[in-house]
Amino acid sequence: MCGRFGQKASSAELAAAFEAAWRCEEPELPRFNIAPTQHAPVLLSDAGRRVLDVFRWGLIPSWARDAAIGNKMINARAEGVAEKPAYRAAFQRRRCLVPASGFYEWKKATGGKIPHWIYAADGGPLTFAGLWESWRPVKDAEPVLTFTILTTTPSGDVSGIHDRMPVIVSPGDRDEWLDPETPAADVLALLRSAPDGTLRMHAVSTAVNRPSFDGPQLIEPEVEMPAEPVQPELFAGG
Repeated sequence: MCGRFGQKASSAELAAAFEAAWRCEEPELPRFNIAPTQHAPVLLSDAGRRVLDVFRWGLIPSWARDAAIGNKMINARAEGVAEKPAYRAAFQRRRCLVPASGFYEWKKATGGKIPHWIYAADGGPLTFAGLWESWRPVKDAEPVLTFTILTTTPSGDVSGIHDRMPVIVSPGDRDEWLDPETPAADVLALLRSAPDGTLRMHAVSTAVNRPSFDGPQLIEPEVEMPAEPVQPELFAGG
C-alpha cells in the first residue's frame, strides 16, 4: 500500500515542474508527511490543459452515505479498478496524478518497523496514478473532492520491503493517463510496476510515524534502530 508520502517542492515549483496552473488557492508546500484524510495536491486535465488542485486523500464514492468510507479507500488495487463499482466510473472519466517527491514504507525488523523514504533515482518528481470523486453529504451541499492512489505489484527496488507499491506514471505517459478520451486498453497498459532501477530508498527516523510531525529532517537518512517496537499512525487524527 501507500500510506504516507511527501512533496519537497513549493507550490510555485510544482506548477512550473508540470507546466500547470493552480485552479484553487495555492497550498502551503513543501510537506514531508502527507497522511490519509489530509488534503494534498493533485494534477488534472481540464479541457486538455494541466491544472493543479487540492483534494482530500481517501476516495468517497458519489453514492456513499458516510464520508468514513474514504478512510478505507486511500489505495485501490490496480488489478480491479476497471470493474469494481467503487472505482469503475472514476477510472473511465476521473483520473488524476498525485505528484510526490517520494513515499514511505515500513520494513519489519528486530525491534520494530523501520520507515524508509523511497524516491526517484534521478531525483525528479514522481507521479502516482490516481482516481478522484466528487461527493455531497446532502443534496445541494458543497462537493467534497477526494482521491485514491492506485497500487500494483512491487518492482525489484521495493519488493524487499513491501508487496505493493504505487503505480508510478512516467513523464511520457502522464497526458495519456489524464486524458479521459484515452482508450481503456491503453490506460490499463499503464498500470504496471516501475522498471527496476527507477527508485532508491534509505531508512529514516521513526518520527515520521506521527502525521503531526513534518519537516525535511524526516527524509534524512537514519541508521539507528528503534529502541522499542513502533507502529506507524496512519491517519492524521491518530
